[in-house]
Amino acid sequence: MRVVAAMLIVGTLGGLAGGAVAWRWPWVSAPRVSAHAVLDEVQQHPSFARALWSRAGAARLSSYALGAALIAAAVGGVVMGLLLWMIRTNEGLARYDLSAARWGATSATASSTEILRSISQLGGTVGSITIAVVVAAVTRRRLRLLSTVAFLSTTLVGISVLVALIKLVVDRTRPDISRLPGFAGTSFPSGHAATIAATTAAVALLLGLSRDRRRRAILTGVAIGISMSVAATRVLLGVHWLTDVIAGLVLGWTWFAIVSISFGGRLMRFAEPIEAAERMVVPTREGDT
Repeated sequence: MRVVAAMLIVGTLGGLAGGAVAWRWPWVSAPRVSAHAVLDEVQQHPSFARALWSRAGAARLSSYALGAALIAAAVGGVVMGLLLWMIRTNEGLARYDLSAARWGATSATASSTEILRSISQLGGTVGSITIAVVVAAVTRRRLRLLSTVAFLSTTLVGISVLVALIKLVVDRTRPDISRLPGFAGTSFPSGHAATIAATTAAVALLLGLSRDRRRRAILTGVAIGISMSVAATRVLLGVHWLTDVIAGLVLGWTWFAIVSISFGGRLMRFAEPIEAAERMVVPTREGDT
């Protein structure tokens, strides 16, 4: 059962670290462009203010939020590119791909394999959809159901499409060290790791809406812990390389950040930060006219 213990250690350490980061920097648990951020830019850059107030409606100003989403995409893309470079050159983290796969294969038992397979399914299609449906049902009284469903659907469908496209382009072979039967297709990135990372992050955001800082940090830690546990099972089961699951986690969290920013983060409404900023300065603007 050493592989199960290893999975639990990875998940626990990852969850504790993620919770600590979310406590120190609360924006990690809900990436967004806040109304105060918009006002800060207005105060520091008069030209930005003129452009802001000259346009008709907040919907046309949503490009500023999309700019932040593009930054998140660029950062995630750089990390993914770096991982691919490591794989092609067998440098950095790629050096541990083979040793991690071999350790998982030699340490596995029939019972540990069944446990890991069960946990791994949380990142599968059925597991992720089940999680999303349950959370939508739980939060329907506090949140607008349509926005919640749209947010979760965009997260799940989008990450599935991204994984499929990247797998097609990269076309990396899966490990062949005591690989379990029934696993075919390409390896990079891990679809299970990407899906569980995006799904649990979205769930943590929804459940953390209107909660205090401590609860949001705990939810973030739990989400990261579950994601890293599922990612670890993919390596220990011999169906993915270590760099595959790291790439999957990065891709899942990057996509979550993009979707979260686009939907307005905690406010769960596209372009809401700019509308809020407008409301905060309306009295001043009317008094100046």
